[in-house]
Amino acid sequence: MKYRALGKTGMNVSEISFGTWGIGGDWGKVDDATSLRALHTAIENGVNFFDTADVYGSGHSEELLAEATKGKEDDIYIATKFCRKGDIQDPNNYSEQTVRAYCEDSLKRLKRERIDLYQIHCPAFDILKQGDVFHVLDKLQAEGKIRSYGVSVESVEEGLFCMEQPNVAALQVIFNIFRQKVARELLPVAKEKQVGILARVPLASGLLTGKFNTSASFEASDHRSYNRNGDAFNVGETFAGLPLEKGQELSRALGWIAEGKENMTRAALRWILDHEAVSTVIPGFKTSEQVLDNLGALKVPAFTNEEMKKLEQFYDNEVHQHIRGSY
Repeated sequence: MKYRALGKTGMNVSEISFGTWGIGGDWGKVDDATSLRALHTAIENGVNFFDTADVYGSGHSEELLAEATKGKEDDIYIATKFCRKGDIQDPNNYSEQTVRAYCEDSLKRLKRERIDLYQIHCPAFDILKQGDVFHVLDKLQAEGKIRSYGVSVESVEEGLFCMEQPNVAALQVIFNIFRQKVARELLPVAKEKQVGILARVPLASGLLTGKFNTSASFEASDHRSYNRNGDAFNVGETFAGLPLEKGQELSRALGWIAEGKENMTRAALRWILDHEAVSTVIPGFKTSEQVLDNLGALKVPAFTNEEMKKLEQFYDNEVHQHIRGSY
């Protein structure tokens, strides 16, 4: 395992870390025993950072992380998120009283005294512009409830604004081969300001694994079913904002990236890691086998300059016009 600085937080995090949305239950049925085995597999292979949220399984993902990291609280970093339990448009949802309650609830579920990275969970841009929530987080940080804080954003514009706030230490962004605007407009600024970057939706909800055929179907409880057109939350969080059929077509056209890199999953993750401003990439998982497959990206060769240019042109010519969402 290799580790990278998470901006100027003082934390060095595993290049591949993991998001825990999937084991919370929003990706179809899950089994806690299987989830815990997968978490232990990740830790045994050097993963020291996990991303979660208070709404993932109504807090169940946080509880699973508490169990998996018991006794390792000083060695395993946990990032969690808040605000989506309430109305993300309501300023009262970001008041000191409300945020403090969210924080304390997460601390109880995580069985920790401090959250390593506390993130505002895709809030309304108007709320960010008001700025009051940053002062609340400053206070929690001063009290030792949180080590550092950041924002999970839906757009490059939001990310650039957040980096103007002096104590925003990290940004979580949708970044993958199908969503390349971040590389051009946000990553250079993050590198200059030493803001950590967490790359989420790295496999475009599975499209970039190359495993979805034209007859792919998903359980009703899976967001790839109920949020396919953005009915529940921002459409960019599902299939990176692409209509499923178009995403499958584009995925087939990308089959060549697996050459010399074992499979598309590992190639897609490698492409993200080839951007040095990225602190860590956080794919989801349900099983130990998926954890190990994702970690295999660490062993495959980097893309050449010519390959990177080819993928950039593919995005410009074939992908960009089909993306829905805020980027």
